Amino acid sequence: MIRILSLLVGLFFTAALAWSFGNGAVNFAREGKPATVESAFHEHPKALHLASDGPFGKFDKQQLQRGFQVYKEVCAACHSLRLVAFRDLKAIGYNDDEVKAIAAGFNVPGLDPNTGEANTRPGLATDYFPMPFANDIAARAANNNAVPPDLSLMTKARHNGAAYVYSLLTGYQDQPAELLKTFPDAKTPQGLHYNPYFANLNLAMAPPLTADGQVTYGDGTKATKDQMAKDVAAFLVWTAEPKLDKRNQTGWPVLGFLLFATILGYLSYRTIWAEKKKH
Repeated sequence: MIRILSLLVGLFFTAALAWSFGNGAVNFAREGKPATVESAFHEHPKALHLASDGPFGKFDKQQLQRGFQVYKEVCAACHSLRLVAFRDLKAIGYNDDEVKAIAAGFNVPGLDPNTGEANTRPGLATDYFPMPFANDIAARAANNNAVPPDLSLMTKARHNGAAYVYSLLTGYQDQPAELLKTFPDAKTPQGLHYNPYFANLNLAMAPPLTADGQVTYGDGTKATKDQMAKDVAAFLVWTAEPKLDKRNQTGWPVLGFLLFATILGYLSYRTIWAEKKKH
């Protein structure tokens, strides 16, 4: 009797759960999910194809150098690369003299050898890219109360990292009329900038790429806003995963060896156990 009652109670709760789920699904289908301004107007990153994409990907050093130039001339005023040393730039095609010249163009924290007081000095190849602000308070004061994030690992810290960076840089626009019509109270606050590729649609960073030709590429590539955004996104893929292409090159021989070892092991198994199975 107790078993029958337990079974009936279980069936009752199962039926109640199924009814609740079905009723919720029907209501969702009829009414739709209650929309917020972010869910209604936030857009997924645009498609971006780089030479480093995929299991056979490898870095385009010319593009990486263009991307570094965009970082140096546009982004470095606000964003740091604290995990990247100047000497690491040799991996993207710069020679020793060029690396030394690049490092010397940055001022890094130092100490006066005579007094021990803190000062700044020209960078050395062994130094890391310096912070653009002395501290977070100074950073907030210069950026509408927002601290610009370090870009060293940005393409790994964001979903669809390179595409996210590219979309964000090219996504600044006026708020759509439909947004203001549907959500009258969602007007972009003073000092912020509307960008549908940013999570909450409004960010403190002003558009960094404002016009074609903002930088002059040494290889003759036309520096459109779109091209500059692609190049700096490619560069930030490298800063986040500098060994990506070497890992791809190593991975395929390893997979080939494992496949060969698997086949060899299976054939050995067949040879050793074939006679024993007959018995």
